[in-house]
Amino acid sequence: MKFIAVFASCLFCYHMAASQWYDPDKVGKKAAKIYAQAYEEAVDGKYDESLAHIGEAIELDPKFVDAYLSRAGIYADKKKYKASVQDFEKAFDLDSVYAHTYLLPYSISLAGVGNFESALQRVNEFLETPHLNPQSIQAGKYRKKTFEFALQYAREHPAGNYVFAPRNLGPHVNSAALEYYPSITIDSSRLVFSRMSGHDEDFYETTRTDSGWSPAKPMGGKINTNFNEGAQNLSQDGAWFIFAGCGYPEGEGSCDLYFCQKAKNGEWTIPENLGPVVNSEFWDSSPSLSPDKKDLYFSSSRPGGFGGKDLYVTHRTPNGKWTIPENLGPVINTSADESCSFIHADNQTLYFNSSGHEGYGLTDLFLSRKQPDGSWGKPENLGYPINTIDDEGSLIVFADGKTSIYASDGADTYGGLDLYSFELRPDIRAERTIWVKGHVFDAKTKQGLPSTVELTDINKRIVVSKIQTDEDGGYLVTLPEGKDYAFNVNRKGYLFYSQNFSLTGKQADTAFHIDIPLQPIAKGSSVVLKNIFYATNKFQLEPQSQTELDKLVDFLKENPKVKIQISGYTDNVGTEKDNLALSSNRAKAVADHIIAKGIPAGRVSFRGYGSLHPLSSNETEEGKALNRRTELSVVSVD
Repeated sequence: MKFIAVFASCLFCYHMAASQWYDPDKVGKKAAKIYAQAYEEAVDGKYDESLAHIGEAIELDPKFVDAYLSRAGIYADKKKYKASVQDFEKAFDLDSVYAHTYLLPYSISLAGVGNFESALQRVNEFLETPHLNPQSIQAGKYRKKTFEFALQYAREHPAGNYVFAPRNLGPHVNSAALEYYPSITIDSSRLVFSRMSGHDEDFYETTRTDSGWSPAKPMGGKINTNFNEGAQNLSQDGAWFIFAGCGYPEGEGSCDLYFCQKAKNGEWTIPENLGPVVNSEFWDSSPSLSPDKKDLYFSSSRPGGFGGKDLYVTHRTPNGKWTIPENLGPVINTSADESCSFIHADNQTLYFNSSGHEGYGLTDLFLSRKQPDGSWGKPENLGYPINTIDDEGSLIVFADGKTSIYASDGADTYGGLDLYSFELRPDIRAERTIWVKGHVFDAKTKQGLPSTVELTDINKRIVVSKIQTDEDGGYLVTLPEGKDYAFNVNRKGYLFYSQNFSLTGKQADTAFHIDIPLQPIAKGSSVVLKNIFYATNKFQLEPQSQTELDKLVDFLKENPKVKIQISGYTDNVGTEKDNLALSSNRAKAVADHIIAKGIPAGRVSFRGYGSLHPLSSNETEEGKALNRRTELSVVSVD
């Protein structure tokens, strides 16, 4: 409830309210005169001066009920709910009958400090007041619904040992201006955010240091202009930057999405409008790029949605073009506003804010998890105290799934909105996500090779991610924990590369750096097939091998002149005779599968080598695992 409304209501009640003992006409003249001056200052927006004069009036008359009520209203408007509650309670202690009119704003301030149970009691008392006008009844019922939601949420989501403790990112990031809308690279090394100084919005960036963050500086290139640059998103690899430019002369609408990328010299390219396929003549903003850079989520007020601002997604095609945006549908979007989208590095968890889903009032933060069929699940409110009775804006979550940064005007702010970090409760975290990055290059020439990098969930046989490297062969692929992945790199004219990441029930490293030398298809070239699996001491192929076997069949179909040999190897455990038989049978199982898929038998041979030609020492379990392998080698290319 805005202060002036509260203050005006106070003055109205000054003359009209019935009371038990308090009589506003008996307030001392000097106190009343100072109080009147405080009112004029409040009308002019001079809240600090008004507070000072109300304090003087209270000193002159410690039982000045109207002064306490008015100061409570100012504190509430300034979101200083603790002080507001104290003044409301003082007024009610002095004369509960006279202060009864203020039960609704009192309940709101109680909710502001998280005391939803008392807030509900007070608003129920308010709604029992005789002869309330329709507007008051509507406002009271609305607040009652939010308080009941808060209590129900607390019952269903017990906090346990969780402590919400936001930490200000400090003076190198925050300033007397407003800082908000953060984005960060997957390794948490670079942070970009929006800063509003006066009426101008620009982008700033900072890098992580041993002691915190480096002094923020404006982004380079020609990204910042004299126009407003608002919401933005830095890609997980730090190579792309998408932002909302507002009021640009060439824009399609009030705010459009723009794109730029890091050039080879390390500078940002000149921003380009994403064009009329993506942008509309209306408001388009709050972009968030998926970790594989194939999906761009954003908010738009364009017609055809479910009302207000809706969340949309556009997909990048192999030729680099973006598709016509798709509305995320009625599960996500409401008749109110949805914005501030953030897709996590797991590519499965979408955070956003909404004023339409059930919550604590105004705008709350939510998450939705992608379902097995690709749809989005029912949004989950992030709960108090992340969400409050006020508006909540943008939030991002690190690759660890729990560390978050958001904008808040906390008690230790340097000025208005600052950026804070905190840890999410376990139940609202995204999947902890590690990543693989490196370069793909020609094994002989060492030149970088633009290639296709594909990640497959081995158990479900579903392609999780399929990306193109950059022109120099650079790539970054994210790996949400809890699954086993087949990792393949393909390029025409080369043997495909195979890697395996088994993350089921394991706490893996944060990142892998793998530079991949692709072998040109030539006689004698070979590659280890790391996603071919057998049971211990068995030669039957496990179902998880299917993804790799399909890749192998596709390779032979794409290269009809290539003849190969499948070679099997073991470690040195057991007799050499048994190892030779086991390795031979395993190689044969692969060859038989390939032939059964239509590859001529004359193009495929097999051989078992037992424990010969080890890749590593058999003295360790890790070495033995490397030596137990299946290889593909090129016999001829004629």
